[in-house]
Amino acid sequence: MAQADGLQDAAILMMSLGEEEAAQVFKHLSPKEVQKLGEAIAKTKVVTRERVDEVVDRFTGIAAAHSLLVSDSGDYVRSVLKRALGDDKATLLIDRILQGGDVSGIESLKWMDPQSVAELLRNEHPQIVAAILVHLDFDQAADVMKHFTERQRNEVMLRVATMEGIQPSALKDLNEVLFHVLAGGDKVRKSSLGGVKTAAEMINFMGSAIEGTVIESIRNHDPDLAQKIMDKMFVFDDVMKLDDKAIQMVLKEVASDALIVALKGAQPELKEKFLANMSSRAAETLREDLESRGPMRLSEVEAQQKEILKTVRRLADEGTIVIGGGGGDDAMV
Repeated sequence: MAQADGLQDAAILMMSLGEEEAAQVFKHLSPKEVQKLGEAIAKTKVVTRERVDEVVDRFTGIAAAHSLLVSDSGDYVRSVLKRALGDDKATLLIDRILQGGDVSGIESLKWMDPQSVAELLRNEHPQIVAAILVHLDFDQAADVMKHFTERQRNEVMLRVATMEGIQPSALKDLNEVLFHVLAGGDKVRKSSLGGVKTAAEMINFMGSAIEGTVIESIRNHDPDLAQKIMDKMFVFDDVMKLDDKAIQMVLKEVASDALIVALKGAQPELKEKFLANMSSRAAETLREDLESRGPMRLSEVEAQQKEILKTVRRLADEGTIVIGGGGGDDAMV
């Protein structure tokens, strides 16, 4: 699909640069980008000269067209994101981008595997752990908490859900864990991280087995809070809430094999929803593939469903689609 083609093109371009130049490019990528691009390069065995020339020529054209930069990138980011997403939705993303220097120590955790991060945080106070995890990507934070005990996981999630923000002075306390003094001072406004939405996003990636115990623990502490979190959660079956246009946009972004695996564990109504938004030929092929594919591990099915949910959330964040949910007036996530 489109995203996969772009990744393949990037892999070809990196391989054409040579080791030294490619290494310099990798230094500017995020951990997830490094992982995805590295995997794409490893899978690329044989490429025709015509394909390489095509990729290089397109990159050269794109690079030439983007030579003009803005004078104040910070103001530019604020303006563009607010125009695209609206003030409320853009606030969290702007905080993450423009206040990144205040949490530079936490960035190093994004390069560590979840088990190592969990070991590092295991003996810390739940409030400190929560303050760190809200800075990580939702799926990484969820994987970290899978390595905690049930009690610690529940205590941390409760604090994530009730967190209204993090003062810069509180961020400095993370030095004991991260070995880095975070700058900022009291004049810097607090980061708008944590809260019900963040808790819901993390729980979405934990899997059904853990999800139930976490929600139940929060419900015992605060039933209203638990309900608010559940209202914000979006699980694979909730894809049924998408309209046909949104389903078609998702199909453009998802590889066929990933969709087959994800639908193996889906409700019949959801399977039909996807099939109804395909061409008759594509739908027939998918039906045959679903029928011919043998039994699969639940973990494999859930993994592909999570990948599709990431695509749905990304398209929603970009404003490409709207997710209609039970979250009250705020139907877009």
